Amino acid sequence: MGEEKPKPIGGVWPTVKPFVNGGASGMLATCVIQPIDMIKVRIQLGQGSAGSVTKTMLKNEGIGAFYKGLSAGLLRQATYTTARLGTFRILTNKALEANEGKPLPLYQKALCGLTAGAIGACVGSPADLALIRMQADATLPAAQRRNYTNAFHALYRISADEGVLALWKGAGPTVVRAMALNMGMLASYDQSVEFFKDNLGASSVSGFFAAACSLPFDYVKTQIQKMQPDATGKYPYTGSLDCAMKTLKAGGPFKFYTGFPVYCVRIAPHVMMTWIFLNQIQKLEKKAGL
Repeated sequence: MGEEKPKPIGGVWPTVKPFVNGGASGMLATCVIQPIDMIKVRIQLGQGSAGSVTKTMLKNEGIGAFYKGLSAGLLRQATYTTARLGTFRILTNKALEANEGKPLPLYQKALCGLTAGAIGACVGSPADLALIRMQADATLPAAQRRNYTNAFHALYRISADEGVLALWKGAGPTVVRAMALNMGMLASYDQSVEFFKDNLGASSVSGFFAAACSLPFDYVKTQIQKMQPDATGKYPYTGSLDCAMKTLKAGGPFKFYTGFPVYCVRIAPHVMMTWIFLNQIQKLEKKAGL
């Protein structure tokens, strides 16, 4: 009698596993990268270079300031990254089935990434708004500060003061940014993995292009989400396109890349961890016969 092949595990877990693993990896990465993200937001708000921002924060607010908004960042990963990575795995598996198990062409992987990024961004947009508000709060005059205590308090206050739909303020640029990030991440990785022949080098390239593709949209998103009305109740921008055009007119195209080194340092490790994590999961699944 021949050796029996291990039977694949059925049930709910194989379906939810990509979502759970994706969310957990994103949350762990956020705990490490949160200080860099905080500095990036302050730079985009015009408070100076990375060095001066870090020095000012340490002097005036203490080490805890670097982790302001951590609860919102964790909530964002629990929603956005969970949805993004889980959806991407489902879409690619379906595409592989339709392709009779043959490797997917680059454009199909990119489309799966674009779709997964858009879905994840829609789910995670409220937490992303809370994160931006909490990080920008300390830069406002004392009378204008919202003084959110945590992510859930921020979500409650935004809903109560501005309406439930306000939780998706800036959702348009958030979705576009997520699509651009995933496009850069997937396309560059797929091409560079053939050149480097190792996951670490390919992941590094993927992280760089993910940052380069998404920063202009991230800049616009940040400006939209943190804006406040003036004394007459008028907002500085009417929407994402208006913000982009005014920014282009005032500072030129390079204005959109304000804080790029810090942004790249923040985004690249997230992307690298994601690829390394997924590769390790695939190896474990292969060994277990899943």
